[in-house]
Amino acid sequence: MFTKLFSAFAPVCLMIAAASAQTVPASATLLKSISKKDSIIIGAAETKKSESKTNADTTWKPLRRLWGYGFGDLYYDAHADKANRGTENNYNGVPAYRNAFQFRRLYLGYDYDITSKYRAEVLLASEPTANTGVNGTTSIQNGDNLVNNKMAFWIKNFNLRVRDLWPGTDLVIGEMGTPSFALNEPAVKDLPGSATNAPTSLSETAWGYRSIERTITDFHRNNSFDLGLALQGTFNPAKTFGYVFMVGNSSQANLLSAANDNTGFYKIVYGDIWGKFFNKHLYIDFYADYLKTAAETNTVPGQSHNMFKLFVAYVSPVFSGGVEAYTQKLTNGVTDTTTKTVTNAIVNGISLWVRGSIIKGKLGYFARWDDYNPSTNYIRTDTYTINTNYGSYNPSFKEKFITAGLDFTTIPNIHFMPNIWYLGFKDQKYPSTAGYVGNDHILVFRATVYFTFGK
Repeated sequence: MFTKLFSAFAPVCLMIAAASAQTVPASATLLKSISKKDSIIIGAAETKKSESKTNADTTWKPLRRLWGYGFGDLYYDAHADKANRGTENNYNGVPAYRNAFQFRRLYLGYDYDITSKYRAEVLLASEPTANTGVNGTTSIQNGDNLVNNKMAFWIKNFNLRVRDLWPGTDLVIGEMGTPSFALNEPAVKDLPGSATNAPTSLSETAWGYRSIERTITDFHRNNSFDLGLALQGTFNPAKTFGYVFMVGNSSQANLLSAANDNTGFYKIVYGDIWGKFFNKHLYIDFYADYLKTAAETNTVPGQSHNMFKLFVAYVSPVFSGGVEAYTQKLTNGVTDTTTKTVTNAIVNGISLWVRGSIIKGKLGYFARWDDYNPSTNYIRTDTYTINTNYGSYNPSFKEKFITAGLDFTTIPNIHFMPNIWYLGFKDQKYPSTAGYVGNDHILVFRATVYFTFGK
C-alpha cells in the first residue's frame, strides 16, 4: 500500500519541486526589473527637483519696509489777502504778520511683499493747514486735526498689488495714488525684484519739490489718490513707455455713502500714457479723466467734469525744467445769474518750473510760476452762482503763484530750504459789477525742512 501511494505521489512532488525551482528565479527577475524602474523614476524626480532649485529666481528678495517723511516750516506771513480767497491754499485765513512753526505733511508707510507676485501697501498721512480758525461753533482746526486741535493720522493708501497680471502690467486694488500727477514707488535699492510696472516719471516726482508746494493740478484739487482699481503697465522691457488705466469713486479717503452722487451712481475714469526718451532725460506724459457728477434737476441739466493735461520735462542731475498745462471742462458748472442761463466753465492752467545744482550734492535752487484761469468764458459784467461740486471751485478769481528758493543738503535725506511763497488774486469782474472784491495777494517767507527715513 505504501509503495503504491508513494508511486502515485512521487511524480506530483517532483513536478511541484520543478515548478518551484523555475518560479524563484522568475520572481527574482521580476522584482529586480521593478526595482530598476522605481530607481529610474525616483532618480528622474530628484533630477527635476534639482533642476527646479537651479532654475529658481534667486534675484527676488521680499520687501519689508517701514518708511516715512515729513516737511514743515518756520513761516512769516508778510501779507494776507483781505478777502481770504483761495480756500485750497495752506495760508487761507491766516492773518498778516503771523509767524509759527508748522508741519504741512507727515507720512508713515509700510510696504510688504506677501510673495514675489503680491505686495501690500499702507500709508498713514497727516496734512494740517496753517489756518487755526474756529469751524462754526466747534473748536476744530482746518486740515487733518482732531476736535482737541491735535494732529491726526488718516489712511491715505491701503492696497494690494498683483505684479504682472499679464507680462508688463500690474493690477492694483484699494486706495492708491492716481495717475494725475502723483509719484508711484520705483524699485528699492539693493532689491532688484521689488520693481513694479508703475510710472516713476509723473509731474510730482519730476518737479521734485512737493515739500515746497503741490503741482498745479494738485493745488487746484484734482484727485491725488482714490479708492478703486487700476492697471499700471509698461510696453517694453526697459520700462520707458507705459500707461495707467484706473476706475475710482472720486471719494479719496472720504467715507461717502452709496447714495452719494459721486460714489454711489457714477465713477471717475483716469487714463495716462507716459514715456521716457533720450536716455531717460525727456519725460512726456498725457493724462485725461472724466466723471459725471450729478443728474439733471429742474434748474440745472446733468453735470460732469473732465480734464486733459500734458506734461513735458527735461531731467538731469545738473539742470531740470518742465511745463505742465491742462484744460478742464465743468459741464453746466455755473449759472449766469444776469442772463439766467446755465453754462459750462472752462478752466485753464499752466505751470513752469526749473531746478538745478549749484554745488553738487550740497546746494541747489528751484523756482516756479503758475497761471490759473478758472473760467475762460467769464463775462466781466455778469455775476455767477456755482453748481459744480468740484473741489473749492470759484470762477471769479484768476490766480498767479510764484515760489523760489535754495536747497541746502547736509545728507541726501535732509534738506533745509529758505524760500518765498506768493499767491496773487485778480478779480475777473469789472469794479462796477456787483460783488467786485479787487486784487490782492498772500506773501509768506519760509524756512522749510524736509527729511525722509527708510527709503
